[in-house]
Amino acid sequence: MDGATVSVRVGATMAKTKHDKKAVGALERSPGHLLHRALQLALDFYVAEAGAGAATQRQYAVLAAASEHEGATQTVLVKATGIDRSTLADLAARMIAKGLLERERSSIDARANAVRLTDEGRALLDALRPKAADADARLLALLPSGKRDAFIAALRILAEAGEAEGAPEGRAAKKKAKDKAEKPPKAVKAPKPEKAEKAEKAEKAEKKKKKKAGKAKAEPGVAG
Repeated sequence: MDGATVSVRVGATMAKTKHDKKAVGALERSPGHLLHRALQLALDFYVAEAGAGAATQRQYAVLAAASEHEGATQTVLVKATGIDRSTLADLAARMIAKGLLERERSSIDARANAVRLTDEGRALLDALRPKAADADARLLALLPSGKRDAFIAALRILAEAGEAEGAPEGRAAKKKAKDKAEKPPKAVKAPKPEKAEKAEKAEKAEKKKKKKAGKAKAEPGVAG
């Protein structure tokens, strides 16, 4: 292998290494990516503490929210848990079937249904609370003690901003901006065939008239 070949291969290797570092760096600076990784870690800690076959972290969140908001409607639970409406409806239906929640007519809005904990649901919540707290403690223990409160505060700001974004007025404004951005420019209307044909005939007649006038001007006059 000659020196030129070695030089080319070394250069290619260095370029690939530089590209890989740049790609990793982009992910390491992405808040969305980092939050996803942190969430996965939090879920792993919860499963480890709660045990296999226990209620999921989302089910625990629904139980806790139903306990804090007695007789809560689906809208209240969506806001309290951050779980989207369709997923929450499915979760609640399954938890009602398991006897953890019971449905009743809302005392605030007669058109809406509300849920409350059953005795079985409350017992499960009481059993899960210390395990969920241990999972949270394991997660926070990975941070320097001086940064834990700031971490919680930052997450709360993001959660509250997400609630505002998800509110009806926030969604309407977002949709309006998106529709405006995606709206295609108005196409220039092509002239109707009939009008185009008339315009073409008029142009030809004008040219013919000018040509005849020019020819008459060029001819010598007849002497009297």
